[in-house]
Amino acid sequence: MSSPHIAVTVFPGSNCEFDVAWALERLGARVELVWHHEHTLDGFDAIVLPGGFAHGDYLRPGAIAQFSPIMEAVRAAADRGIPVVGICNGFQILTEAKLLPGALQKNAGLEFICDTVELEVSSRHSPLTAESSPGQVISLPINHFEGNFTCSPATLRELVDEDRVIMRYRENPNGSVDSIAGISNRRGNVVGLMPHPERACDTLTGSTDGRSLLESLLRSASSVRS
Repeated sequence: MSSPHIAVTVFPGSNCEFDVAWALERLGARVELVWHHEHTLDGFDAIVLPGGFAHGDYLRPGAIAQFSPIMEAVRAAADRGIPVVGICNGFQILTEAKLLPGALQKNAGLEFICDTVELEVSSRHSPLTAESSPGQVISLPINHFEGNFTCSPATLRELVDEDRVIMRYRENPNGSVDSIAGISNRRGNVVGLMPHPERACDTLTGSTDGRSLLESLLRSASSVRS
């Protein structure tokens, strides 16, 4: 079987696309960077929206990126069941585009956070955590100013009742409701998370806990194609 073909979207201001590409390629994927003006993502087995500051985070993170042509292709791919992962700024874009519920607001304390945090896997209902165990503790880097996940009480109940909170912070660093660090859509193929698994795939980074998450994504991508 050939390697899964992964699209990594690039917006003006993205700055983590090469990190994601490097990590996925080390795990055997074929990765292509796709500029935000493109109108199709046909032929890809999974899509990753990387971190950064799409369109300079003007207005608010993801508010402009949601209107880029590539987002219609992302939405169409998600509707077909293709795995879609938004990391950090990518998570913000997915919420602005209404592919995921809720919103990301400024961190409690109004401070930029650059740290490594412990997380607890809460659900296997995503391409990243499909092969993890609920209760499993992992360490991943975070690097954000607007990573404070918020939603209405009704939406929070839905996320919890439908097993769509995929991971929580063990010690909440940013004020996120219910310590949420990542969520999925109802179908389970669209997932957003603030931590950076691509930065925890090598011993030089201090943790390799992100590797298993990305390996799970690649297996999910291969299973969708087959």
